[in-house]
Amino acid sequence: MDSVTRRNFLETTVAITALAAGPGRARADDGSDVGATGYRTRSGTEVSNMLESGKPKVYESTVRPGFTWPEGKRMAVSMSFDDARPSQVDVAFPLLEDFGVKATFYVCPDNLEKRVDDWRAVASAGHELGNHTVSHPCSGNFEFSRGNALESYTLDDMEKEMVECNRRVETACGVVPATFAYPCGNTFVGHGKKVRSYVPLVAKHFLAGRGFPSEWHNAPAVCDLAQLNGVSFDGLDFNTILGLIDKAGADGAWLVLAGHDAGDEDARQVTRCDTLRAVCEYALEPDHGIWLDTVAAVAKHLRDWQAENKRQRKKTETR
Repeated sequence: MDSVTRRNFLETTVAITALAAGPGRARADDGSDVGATGYRTRSGTEVSNMLESGKPKVYESTVRPGFTWPEGKRMAVSMSFDDARPSQVDVAFPLLEDFGVKATFYVCPDNLEKRVDDWRAVASAGHELGNHTVSHPCSGNFEFSRGNALESYTLDDMEKEMVECNRRVETACGVVPATFAYPCGNTFVGHGKKVRSYVPLVAKHFLAGRGFPSEWHNAPAVCDLAQLNGVSFDGLDFNTILGLIDKAGADGAWLVLAGHDAGDEDARQVTRCDTLRAVCEYALEPDHGIWLDTVAAVAKHLRDWQAENKRQRKKTETR
């Protein structure tokens, strides 16, 4: 299709989209159409100019979120590790420090207290220590959790787990966890008709809660911070992770990676060191437009943006 035909096509497409959306749509600061969902519609001329500018395909879209990442970044990536395992302080921590990259470690106090000086060093270096409960309760479907099964828990039991974990982490390392990771990715207590979600407890006590294992990234304008998608990167090579990054980047989204041990061996629940290095190197390349930071840091940005967007929408609706 020649440039004139393509331009006419894009202008027609955007016009049809605007008509379908109906009246009363909000406006961004620059006067562009944001819409009731917070998405900004670009004009056909603007999109055509973008396509002709030679930018990578990941930047091309006729509809972009009103949401923006800091410093012109196109997406965010957070790396997280669960359980406070020894390899995290012995292997992952020094590797990350070599790159100046900060990660989130979801700790269980019993493991943390066995290496308390090391974990204090991790916290002092600017990494995030998150809450992963005291006893790591999971569904009784997991054999290791049959004596501590969520099916036998109440909401009060789970809240005590969260509060006590926070207390012990603060006592040991002087920081209060701001985010939470669901053990085994389970978000319930009880059994059958007595099942209850404990997501509201996470929303009550924490800035964000990371799920596991998920298959997708998080849409910053609409995601529920109390139940974020966390994608496993244990055992994956960099090309596989790069595919996840590309998909998240195409959506201007937030990819949260979740791992356990760190090492060179090819084993269950081990994040490969070569993959970890490659992710750091790729994400730190300025041309790739990636904000690489802790779960708490990115979640704070989303919380503030979502709150402001909600206020602006209410003001628009009352006019």
